[in-house]
Amino acid sequence: MKNKLIILVCILGIIATMTACSKKSEEKITIVLDWTPNTNHTGLYVAQEKGYFKESGLTVEIAQPPEGGTASIVAAGKAQFGVDFQDSIAPAFATDEPLPVSAVAALLQHNTSGIISLKGNGLDTPKGMCNKVYATWDMPIEKAIIKSVVEADGGDYDLIQMIPSTVTDVVTALNTDVDAVWVYYAWDGIATKIKGVETDFFAFKDINPVLDYYSPMLIANNEYLENNKEEAKAFLKAVAKGYEYAIEYPEEAANILIKANPELDEDLVLESQKWISNQYKAEISQWGYIDQERWDNFYSWLFQEGLIDKEIPAGFGFTNNYLPAD
Repeated sequence: MKNKLIILVCILGIIATMTACSKKSEEKITIVLDWTPNTNHTGLYVAQEKGYFKESGLTVEIAQPPEGGTASIVAAGKAQFGVDFQDSIAPAFATDEPLPVSAVAALLQHNTSGIISLKGNGLDTPKGMCNKVYATWDMPIEKAIIKSVVEADGGDYDLIQMIPSTVTDVVTALNTDVDAVWVYYAWDGIATKIKGVETDFFAFKDINPVLDYYSPMLIANNEYLENNKEEAKAFLKAVAKGYEYAIEYPEEAANILIKANPELDEDLVLESQKWISNQYKAEISQWGYIDQERWDNFYSWLFQEGLIDKEIPAGFGFTNNYLPAD
């Protein structure tokens, strides 16, 4: 009886040790979003719900951004990954001490942002913004992009009536004193359709190809990438699997996003998901791939336009090395 008791104690000790080791080996990762949850982020929630992170030995927390911005949180090591934009992070790369983060995946292959207006208001092309009211964020890069597309279309940028405003409801804004709003079509553009509002829209990338920058994208802490290569690859493999699922099953993916964020408008999420599912990879075969020529061309344009203080070296600020093989 005594021997049996000793054996039982040993077995329980082994089980406890194995459990502790198992828990220890499960890597904890935090990813900070750029904004409130939306269909840009669906693949992350799919990977969470379908167990893709867990299959990779990861425990992942999807956090909404605190004050101070996602990039600074990731750079400080308070989160391993985050969602950001190639344009907004540019000034942090164009310094003598660049922010220690890198883009590791494109959430969308192309820049889907542009200007939306009520249909028939004459803003179906950029020069139509002249003598009209535009709700501006009052940011230098934003204004330079507007100037570029308006002048490329033969318009006079100085004739645009700029009103600093953070638009939270595009439909309401367009029906008051604002004629034009910068939107990401997959969300606010689809929102106007859901509400039965007829609009005109032009995408920046269709006016000037150099504006086809990566928006949004996943960024990661450089030190984390260097010291945790396999974990980073496992994370991106799970994320890629989540986005591939969203591409193949947009309605099911939409329901997963809604389940995780029940405050979202179900009709908007569903219609947005159907539209954006074709944008995650667009014409390429490998989800997340970042093209260096497009990346470099945009940063060269920013420098030539005097929008960043220092030229960003070719190929700096991103890597495809952690993406799963095509």
